[in-house]
Amino acid sequence: MIARRNGRYLPCVLVDLNTQGDFLSTSGACRVHNAETLVPAVRRVIAWAKWHHVPVISSIDSHRLTEAPHDGFPQHCIDGTQGQKKLPCTVFASHVRIEGDNTLAMPVDLFRRYQQVIFRKRTHDLFGNPKADRFLTQLPTEEYILFGVGLEFSIKALALGLLARHKAVTVVADTCGFWNRNEANFALRQMGAKGVSLITVDELLDRRPRRRTRYPHRPGGGRNGTNGNGHLSKMFGGNGQGSVRSR
Repeated sequence: MIARRNGRYLPCVLVDLNTQGDFLSTSGACRVHNAETLVPAVRRVIAWAKWHHVPVISSIDSHRLTEAPHDGFPQHCIDGTQGQKKLPCTVFASHVRIEGDNTLAMPVDLFRRYQQVIFRKRTHDLFGNPKADRFLTQLPTEEYILFGVGLEFSIKALALGLLARHKAVTVVADTCGFWNRNEANFALRQMGAKGVSLITVDELLDRRPRRRTRYPHRPGGGRNGTNGNGHLSKMFGGNGQGSVRSR
């Protein structure tokens, strides 16, 4: 089980869902409806996290070229493509990517060494990744703060899944992407009715986390064109130590 950091809970953990080129760039294969206003808001949240040294869990939507389009969406976030890469501003200097292999084996103290932990996601629900499920469920934090893409699917699924695991959940509503405004509004109402706290980016920026953690600077992490998607300073496979395995 993941031990408490220094015997105390982390005040909060930011969860950055699917802030990738295919969803947010002008040439993206599956661009969200509110991308123009969303990208500046995402930059503000990331700047807040960097300034206050807030730990971050990120997901990368990841699909194979052989997968058929589903839910009415065109093919997007195909492994190895430019569109799958995270926006450069969302990749922290101190980060690590956890590769999935249908096991739970992974290091348990990642936030002692890295500010950002990145998981691959094959479905709408991040809990479909067993390692992400274990990490999110056992991480000793007082609050998860969610933002990214998209409200109707990934954000709602994760928020409700965290609530079912008895976690405190906050969603930065105006920093969430969507494709259908009516469905997005319904998702917000549903999450609010279930107990999710809904805030704005301005309200988040007014917060001052109680504890600041200094993370080691890792020049190799997320640079040299990797943008958090290629070869990182260190990757963890099934044994948490060496080769990368695919899920």
